[in-house]
Amino acid sequence: MMIDEKTVKYKSKRFAVRIVNLYRFLCEEKKEYVLSKQLLRSGTSIGANAAESSYAISRKDFHSKLRIALKECAETLYWIELLYETGYLAKKEYESIWGDCEELLKMLNSATKTIARGSEEIQ
Repeated sequence: MMIDEKTVKYKSKRFAVRIVNLYRFLCEEKKEYVLSKQLLRSGTSIGANAAESSYAISRKDFHSKLRIALKECAETLYWIELLYETGYLAKKEYESIWGDCEELLKMLNSATKTIARGSEEIQ
């Protein structure tokens, strides 16, 4: 089965894998447990909500799941920035993971706006 690497579903799962690995690094190497747990929760939730949206029972439910993913993505950016600004992430690590998260945020923002416009046209 081919998976389109340009989809939110694919990119958010790949991002979740990076987040899990970053969480391990932060716990094992940096002995940071509080902020990293928040990052793990929000960073993996993006993909979980994107996956759940595939089985939405309505257009409204689909939009809702993607909006939740968008909000989790914004929260994840916050935790990434905080980890960088407190010295837990080096600049190179920060820029890489932040860039991936920002790309997801833009994709989700675009998708939710498109869906919202489509809903307005239906009514």
